[in-house]
Amino acid sequence: MTGTAVPELMAELAALDDPKAREVNLTHGDDHGVNLGKLRAIAKRLKTQHELALDLWATEDTAARLLALLICKPKAFEQDELDTKLREARAPKVHDWLVNYVVKKSPHAEALRVRWLADADSVVASAGWALTIERVAKSPEGLDLVGLLDTIEAEMKDAPDRLQWAMNHCLAQIGISNPELRARAIDIGERLEVLKDYPTPPNCTSPFAPAWIAEIVRRQNAG
Repeated sequence: MTGTAVPELMAELAALDDPKAREVNLTHGDDHGVNLGKLRAIAKRLKTQHELALDLWATEDTAARLLALLICKPKAFEQDELDTKLREARAPKVHDWLVNYVVKKSPHAEALRVRWLADADSVVASAGWALTIERVAKSPEGLDLVGLLDTIEAEMKDAPDRLQWAMNHCLAQIGISNPELRARAIDIGERLEVLKDYPTPPNCTSPFAPAWIAEIVRRQNAG
């Protein structure tokens, strides 16, 4: 299906907006009520349409931006375009999808990782940490893992929520992926106690780094 106009899609998204879902999503900072499965179905129908994605993004509507991220061409964006979009993406879900579905597939991912890690905006910096987690897990060559642990140890306790969450994930990933650094990662987690009391449903892994590391390592050893 090609040639779909933005007004048609905005009307379709508006019709799918569920007030109850919106209410739940708002507790996480996401101002939309569209079921993500239905959103993905629209994206599947539209296929890749980069220009349409740009037009949807320009509406500033959260559901439209999520749809845009599913139908854009990640490699078509310049580095500064992605930087601008990240700063515009204040809804957490838009931020997460932009980083995971677009930036990680971009040839500019590493340059943006370094650029964002040093940013004074904690939400932008959290994207730098998210990209660092990916490197720790998949291509750690050249990373200063000890330096990352030093930064986490010094800054994570007092970091704003989204930055703290990303740093904590990185701490856990370093501990999981690097047996020689595991004891230090666990020690940092135990002393800082970040997310120690986070409510975790049964059968889910706690985000508290020492528990997270222990559980994933246990599974790896069992497997």
